[in-house]
Amino acid sequence: MLIRLVINNLFSFGNQKEFTTIPNKRLKTLNHHKYNLSDDFEILKLSSIYGANGAGKSNLIKSLELFQTLILKEEIPYYLKKSKFKFGNIEKDNKQTFAIEFVQDKQPFYYGIVLNNNIIEEEELYLSGLGKKDDVMLFERKTNSDETTTINLTKSFEEDTKSQVLKSVLLEEFVKPTVPILKLLSKRDNKFLIDVKKAFSWFDDTLQIITPDSKPRALAHRIDTNKNFKKYAEDIMCSFNIGINSLNAEKKGIDEFFGKDNESEKDEIIKELENSPKSMVSLRNNLGDEFVVVKENGKIWVKGLEIEHKNASGKSVKFQLNEESDGTIRLLDFVPAFRSAISKEKVYFIDEIERSIHPLLIKELLRKFSLDESTKGQLIFTTHESNLLDQELFRQDEIWFAEKDLNGATDLYSLSDFKEHKTIDIQKGYLNGRYGSIPFLGNLKDLKWHEYDSN
Repeated sequence: MLIRLVINNLFSFGNQKEFTTIPNKRLKTLNHHKYNLSDDFEILKLSSIYGANGAGKSNLIKSLELFQTLILKEEIPYYLKKSKFKFGNIEKDNKQTFAIEFVQDKQPFYYGIVLNNNIIEEEELYLSGLGKKDDVMLFERKTNSDETTTINLTKSFEEDTKSQVLKSVLLEEFVKPTVPILKLLSKRDNKFLIDVKKAFSWFDDTLQIITPDSKPRALAHRIDTNKNFKKYAEDIMCSFNIGINSLNAEKKGIDEFFGKDNESEKDEIIKELENSPKSMVSLRNNLGDEFVVVKENGKIWVKGLEIEHKNASGKSVKFQLNEESDGTIRLLDFVPAFRSAISKEKVYFIDEIERSIHPLLIKELLRKFSLDESTKGQLIFTTHESNLLDQELFRQDEIWFAEKDLNGATDLYSLSDFKEHKTIDIQKGYLNGRYGSIPFLGNLKDLKWHEYDSN
């Protein structure tokens, strides 16, 4: 679960900005939206982020996605290399900071990383005391101007002889100035690094990011192997009344799928499958259809999603994913997301949640999640859809705004900062500019665009 996220000198974020899911204590509405972590420390299950085009709301999710990639793939993503705040002093403001506080398996953590010209100058992981007690250091890593790295770990690790040998080997052979060490340490079989493994699993498994270009992942496999999930997916898609009758997995042996003309490609996939930690490989054709390669009962299968509709005479007609509308594909991407957020302690970040989906439909989806008192996960999203600004669905501290300041930097602030009454029409107030974070429109009549016509 996410507690807070801090960003500095990244994309449109100039000076340090913080996004948090900690509830405002003065607000008493929708108390079931608060999850009690420990010692009366609470976090919120929903957050929506509004802003005009170009205000930087999507940059919050983009920043998180880039750092997740940095941690999981152990390499600096290309876009991260050019991601400094460009309205600052580029030559002077080299350092970029990313810090996050989160909970994994009931344990709160703090993880921070500082980059200086694409060198990881600082990296640290602590057991968080949530502001109620001292944080406990799990590791600290520093890299100096000569690109020499030092690492400090827990007292128990540093006093253990075998662990010191491991540390020496890691520093000599594996630690690089451009690569974080969170994953490296988490993969070591050492009893003093158990909490590091737990923290890494938050980035590897708990955190899920859905962008506007995302496509449903491993949906065919889940439908094929999990009857309860298949029924849930069909029920929710049929309830949208978009013509879908059922969801099925088309299953072929790998030899049949690839044929005799693609033996080399097939061999590469089999090799990748054998090395996959999740025993699964995802493929996409040039039309965007996903196929999942898995090994079951000693045989390798390739599974693809089939979407069944009924024509006017009631006859079933099968469609591939690429034959469906953008809205249907987007909804299929949300099916596992909402399922997981309801039943598991997952954290979903969704950029432009309303994209390609009717406003009434997305509002009903969020209403279902908002009013459900037994949810376990978090849902955090960006949107332009003012129809969602409803205090029956969101607490004021679950509504955030992104707006550019005079320096062109993104500012983040919550509706709870305005101390509005719980009965006020916040949608109307937002559209009237009461909270800022809306487009500033020039007088279109003054554009005189017909003057630019030419024969």
